[in-house]
Amino acid sequence: MLPARRSLLQAVAAAALPGTGLLAGCAAPGPAPRPPDDGGDSARLYRLVNRLSWGATDADYERARRLGAEGYIAEQLRAGAGPLPAAAQAQIDALSVQQRRPQALWADVDAARKAGEAKATEDERKAAQQAFQQALTRLSRESAQRHLLRALYAPNQLQERMQWFWFNHFNVFQFKANIRMLLGDYEERAIRPHALGRFRDLLGACTRHPAMLRYLDNEQNAAGRINENHARELLELHTLGVDGGYTQKDVQELARVLTGHGTNFSDRTPNLSSELKAQYLRDGLYEFNPQRHDRADKSLLGLTIRGRGAGELDEVLDLLATHPSTARFVSRKLARHFLADEPPAALVDAMATSWLSSDGRIADVLGTLLSAPAFTDVRFTHFKDPTQFVVSAVRACYGERVVLNTLPMQVWLGRLGQALYNRVTPDGYPSHAAAWTGSGQLAARLDVARAIGSSASGLFKTEDPPREQPAFPQLARPLYWQVLRPLLAANTRDALDSAASPQDWNTLFLSSPDFMST
Repeated sequence: MLPARRSLLQAVAAAALPGTGLLAGCAAPGPAPRPPDDGGDSARLYRLVNRLSWGATDADYERARRLGAEGYIAEQLRAGAGPLPAAAQAQIDALSVQQRRPQALWADVDAARKAGEAKATEDERKAAQQAFQQALTRLSRESAQRHLLRALYAPNQLQERMQWFWFNHFNVFQFKANIRMLLGDYEERAIRPHALGRFRDLLGACTRHPAMLRYLDNEQNAAGRINENHARELLELHTLGVDGGYTQKDVQELARVLTGHGTNFSDRTPNLSSELKAQYLRDGLYEFNPQRHDRADKSLLGLTIRGRGAGELDEVLDLLATHPSTARFVSRKLARHFLADEPPAALVDAMATSWLSSDGRIADVLGTLLSAPAFTDVRFTHFKDPTQFVVSAVRACYGERVVLNTLPMQVWLGRLGQALYNRVTPDGYPSHAAAWTGSGQLAARLDVARAIGSSASGLFKTEDPPREQPAFPQLARPLYWQVLRPLLAANTRDALDSAASPQDWNTLFLSSPDFMST
């Protein structure tokens, strides 16, 4: 181990006491301003902003201070509030996934694939197949770039947190078949419009999206050839939860309801009788083929579902979205994501009550969580998963300065085991601390913290045109001294005060227990 890295590890270990979970900036030279004497209101407001967002910046905190806690919460609960910085929006606007629908993207890459298959030599065919895979990977990286830019700079941070949360809840794995080219549309059209809306609308959009239908094999689900994968995950992971009161018979009946819902990547429609043509549905790459549907009646959760075609699924989703088990299961998952591994049972109950009384309106359920005294209580802490760690670190170091290259962030997330869209199993990445506190994970986080805190690490590097790399971040801001420093653990403050250089200070802070919790 290099001496410099060893000394940093020792300093981090010396500071390894549970912290308050607050984000801080780097040490500022000169005398420290006096902390405000406001009875702890500044600390509570900072906790609110930091837990609600992808990591509070000075600008976030100042806006919340002007609006007040209630005003800031109300603003964040409104979907789509505020534009991105022009430099970030320009990057997004240039992306293929932003400009074109998936059927157009697929037509191009598939045409190139078919042309490659017709090549004369084996080497030419292999090169064409490689180019096809690279094209799909480029589209998934574009989706990740858009996702990260919004996480870093969107004024409505809560919506961006929920964008990530719901993708993880309705997880799909990018490397199954051609899902890489569907990711951008899945995020943009299935999840984003409903991230703070009605859960029923979100559930319907995700359930029918081609990315989900392909990932959970519902394309293979047909009358007489039942595939239960989608049905099982819809009950166990997306709605009721594993203890939600359903049976294996319910899984089988739901699988029958889901028959016929699939995808169509061609420009052709199936040859159907006049009776079935009236029931046929097509929306982009989604298809409901009544010829593949089990049209008999079904019995699900004690109710009879009359066999009649695609409308059966709507009836079932209405039932699942407003079921008490769904309200409690998803409310607890939200509380764990934002607050603590073991959130207060009374708070989860209150969130579930809001769910049922509001017809599953996500903003209402989150309003109950954000307004609870526990949300700013230092006794409740949540260890950051890798995505929140990386995004909050970049926000801490660069604030409103727009990065020009998110690829280093994508690489860091892969190294930390939470690459976007890369969870193989449908349960999504875990949120509990035990999944992310191993020694290997913490050592890797130290390396990432040093990369972010000691230099720009390629975040501002572009090839066309070439850009000058800025020096390591300078984070000498009064907010650290006024609000954050008194809230850090004593060992963290001691380690920071003994840092050998500003770069080491940055690294120590970003890898401290205080920074890695919210």
